[in-house]
Amino acid sequence: MSKVILNISMSLDGFIAGTNDSQKQPLGDQGEILQRWLFSGDTTSQTNDFFKLSTIDKNIFDWAAEKTGAMIVGRRTYDIVNGWGGSHPLKHIPVFVLTHNVPDRPPKGTSPFTFVTDGVEQAVQQAKEVAGSKDVSVGTASVAQQCIQLGLLDGLDLHIAPVLLSKGIRLFDHIGQERVMLKSTEVVEGTGVIHVKYDVIK
Repeated sequence: MSKVILNISMSLDGFIAGTNDSQKQPLGDQGEILQRWLFSGDTTSQTNDFFKLSTIDKNIFDWAAEKTGAMIVGRRTYDIVNGWGGSHPLKHIPVFVLTHNVPDRPPKGTSPFTFVTDGVEQAVQQAKEVAGSKDVSVGTASVAQQCIQLGLLDGLDLHIAPVLLSKGIRLFDHIGQERVMLKSTEVVEGTGVIHVKYDVIK
């Protein structure tokens, strides 16, 4: 059965980007450290040779990519990275963009993009249909927050960088008033990162 999994890099104090994120610096001021683990080794990812990781980090990254059948991102992230030029780093995986308006001229590339204008529940439903038995990966804060509020999230794969960023975009703002219980299923120390997996207890 397809699950909805938040998969994201973050600081120890809960930020997924610094301040002033833009197309010139997508991770904001001093935010590049959050994803440094993706380039801290000499082992090439099977998913995309752009990433050079340690062996441990590569195994975790490629395993997550292999079990991903679709992705959901927010429109703000999509715009900041210019739609990845039409080709998301997780090659050929369908990407669902949660948005109020469909862009006039989305970039063309290898990734199939679908723009969903009628809410996160519809985005999750469509992504699950495409993913089949594989998981739906959520990779942006705003979509993750909406999924948590609506009880749509099944798990969290967090990649925690050893830094207190102090300011920027928080991952767990605006998640509603209800307590969410988690079960830790895996903790792995990588190169400049701790990989932590949780199941959401429902």
